Amino acid sequence: MTALFALATSLLWGLADFGGGVLTRRAPALTVVVVSQTIATVVLGVIVVATGGWSEAGPRLWFAFAAGLVGPVAMICFYKALALGPMGVVSPLATLGVAVPVGVGLVLGERPGLVQVAGIGVAVTGVVLAGGPQRRGGGVQRQTVVLSLVSALGFGAVFALIAEASTTVTGLFLALFVQRVTNVAAGGLALYASVRRGAPALPAGGFPWASMPALAFVGLADVAANGTYSVAAQHGPVMVAAVLASLYPVVTALAARGFLSERLRAIQATGAGLALVGTLLLAAG
Repeated sequence: MTALFALATSLLWGLADFGGGVLTRRAPALTVVVVSQTIATVVLGVIVVATGGWSEAGPRLWFAFAAGLVGPVAMICFYKALALGPMGVVSPLATLGVAVPVGVGLVLGERPGLVQVAGIGVAVTGVVLAGGPQRRGGGVQRQTVVLSLVSALGFGAVFALIAEASTTVTGLFLALFVQRVTNVAAGGLALYASVRRGAPALPAGGFPWASMPALAFVGLADVAANGTYSVAAQHGPVMVAAVLASLYPVVTALAARGFLSERLRAIQATGAGLALVGTLLLAAG
């Protein structure tokens, strides 16, 4: 059951990342984030009411609030990176956020094992290679790599904060709801500020109503992935659940290859692969 739900998490997260990247190529990243997260917030609110999650309210929710402030920055950077560069490079780089919980553990006195040390080395090598040499303009833009790494840092911080925000499944739903409400509020303010500076909030053709199903899917897939991961972690070793759930970049890369016919240069594919391997080593360590 652990393997089944963890692999379902990878599938849902991978498809959500793919959908978010495609939508950002058609509409501003802030709009994609705000709309998709609003839908997710509504669904989570229903789940919290249905499960009695309000009874889990307490000081720990401040961690969820902090995660909600960091989350929009990470998501916007991630979607912009997906819009600028190959998904097969961006998505694995973004998974390097797993290094953040490792760093938190170091601060708290934990020491990484040999597997984690190897994972850090492999991941850093992957970051360097994934950018690719800039010969003949064929490499990935530096901005894409930077945005991917900023999103990784943000995602890692969110994971660490959410882990401190709850100790039960119903508490997790409440923490995720608080996080999403904060996401929408922060993203909405950022969108308002962006519009005031003259940036468009909508594509030239107006609000993409035809994309509403895709926007809903992105938000709901993210919520469902959080749920399946919680079930996986509860029914078996957390390490197994984390490693299998970390395979979602493979889903994103395969979707980009299948639907967008993306092709990576050998050095970029090698770097992306090493980044993913490093992530798995960090999670397994």
